[in-house]
Amino acid sequence: MSTLGSRPDPAPYARPGGFPVVGVVGGGQLARMMQPPAIALGLRLRVLAEGPDVSAAQVITPAPIGAADDLEALVAFASECDAVTFDHEHVPTAGLRAMAEVTSVQPGADALVHAQDKIVMREKLTELGVPCPRWARVGDRAQIEEFAAQVGWPVVLKTPRGGYDGKGVLVLDSPEDPAWTTADGWFADWAERGPLLAEEHVPFTRELAALVVRSPSGQAAAWPVVETVQRDGVCHEVTAPAPDLDDELAARLTGIALSIAGGLGVTGVLAVEVFEVVRDGRPTVLVNELAMRPHNSGHWTIDGSQTSQFENHLRAVLDLPLGSTAARDPWTVMVNVLGPREIESRHEDLYRSYLHVMAHDPGVKVHLYGKEQRAGRKLGHVTVHGDDLDTVRARARHAAAFIAGEIDE
Repeated sequence: MSTLGSRPDPAPYARPGGFPVVGVVGGGQLARMMQPPAIALGLRLRVLAEGPDVSAAQVITPAPIGAADDLEALVAFASECDAVTFDHEHVPTAGLRAMAEVTSVQPGADALVHAQDKIVMREKLTELGVPCPRWARVGDRAQIEEFAAQVGWPVVLKTPRGGYDGKGVLVLDSPEDPAWTTADGWFADWAERGPLLAEEHVPFTRELAALVVRSPSGQAAAWPVVETVQRDGVCHEVTAPAPDLDDELAARLTGIALSIAGGLGVTGVLAVEVFEVVRDGRPTVLVNELAMRPHNSGHWTIDGSQTSQFENHLRAVLDLPLGSTAARDPWTVMVNVLGPREIESRHEDLYRSYLHVMAHDPGVKVHLYGKEQRAGRKLGHVTVHGDDLDTVRARARHAAAFIAGEIDE
């Protein structure tokens, strides 16, 4: 078994028996879903939580309270862990480097910046020869119009940092689009921080995601490429593997994801979200986004894969041998449970709707995140796997819709 060569302190691991303590910065559902595989691996998991009642703090102890930009809290937390990883990408570079002075931080600052800053990501992917939408740095309306003259309208405008689940993304259809009011506000807000990112609007046929995992020693593994369905910028459904995907294109996309992981020095799970497009009559892909942590497109692996993304992420963070990424069944469908838009549609008690689904279809796996219901919020997900895609998909959709209050039977 390999060791954590980057760990500055060679002292024994903190847990009795020599098993390590892994810290997770951020107390969301991703940290929460790391707890079961941590227990199975014999690890001790800690979480630096935003508050006492956040998703992960409900099931993981200890869970000290601290903000992702509180340097003192980060260093104090890291000093009690044998390795630190993340529930999100919003830890400032100074905090990442300060934690790395006292323990192993995976992925490190040099890798994570490519998931934190979209312009840095585009620059590096372009340097690596990775296919991406055409893009440009823009600082005002005139530069957007100049870019549009090259690529055509619409143009997609993005804030380089802080965006997720569709936030920080704006589509401008023309020079007369009312959305320019929002764009002008963004330029004012970002004036002292640098340019925004403009990208061509890609007429894609569907969205795909490649999920890979890489350890510090260079071992890597990949799960099947999946198809994702987005609603209002939020992942709604994932099908594994992606139906009707050409084997050659699937292999190419997996190769791209592995090359990005190696080229950026990623440790842990890397999700590569792409657009499938048709160029010269043939399907190909353009890379849209990166995430260096367990990702919504990989939640299906908890029930549908021999080793989940959460277990393999922990294995990679500690440089342990990676587990098999083989699927358990020909098809797995994951559907997110999102908070309904209409208050009257909400179940007063999600647990009762959960029990109904368990009784109605015992083969459905339900994962709830312990969150208060809000419109559009990710409250949990359901997973179904089996031999027939249509049946698997219908069961997953029905279960998620019932829990969310979209249907009542």
